[in-house]
Amino acid sequence: MQINKIDSAIELVDQDYYCQVETVSSIYETKPYGELDQENFFNAVFEIKTYYQPSELFSFLKKVEEQAGRKKTVKWGPREIDLDILFFNNIIFSDDQLTIPHKDLLNRDFVLIPFCEIAPKFEHPELNKKICEICSFKNKTYKPAEIKIKRHIIRKIPHKVLIK
Repeated sequence: MQINKIDSAIELVDQDYYCQVETVSSIYETKPYGELDQENFFNAVFEIKTYYQPSELFSFLKKVEEQAGRKKTVKWGPREIDLDILFFNNIIFSDDQLTIPHKDLLNRDFVLIPFCEIAPKFEHPELNKKICEICSFKNKTYKPAEIKIKRHIIRKIPHKVLIK
């Protein structure tokens, strides 16, 4: 995943009539997640305001991935861009395509840490804990079996996406 693909996807989201990008995290270079025999990834988190409903937003983001250059490959394999809905306000939602909050969020430091960077006070609607409390690695209130955050982040890359 290339940094310019992240920039492109964020710009495409921001250009949509029903979306407005509010905040963008730094970019983080990370070890691969899933299929491990591939190059490092680049990850960022961004917050949007949207008039889409969750399923509509999911469909829209899949189109943005295609426009940004994503090609269909094997699950967990190399990919040019991957846009996930982590949260949608404070709703809890699930259907055949989408689970909100994102079902694997708590296992991904490369998502939790940039999310904490842009929304430190946001509370996980199921756990009723702030994201920064969850990703602090020091919070003794969680038993290891509940949350198993693996460390994938290699480095933080200060980077700002230029949006209008």
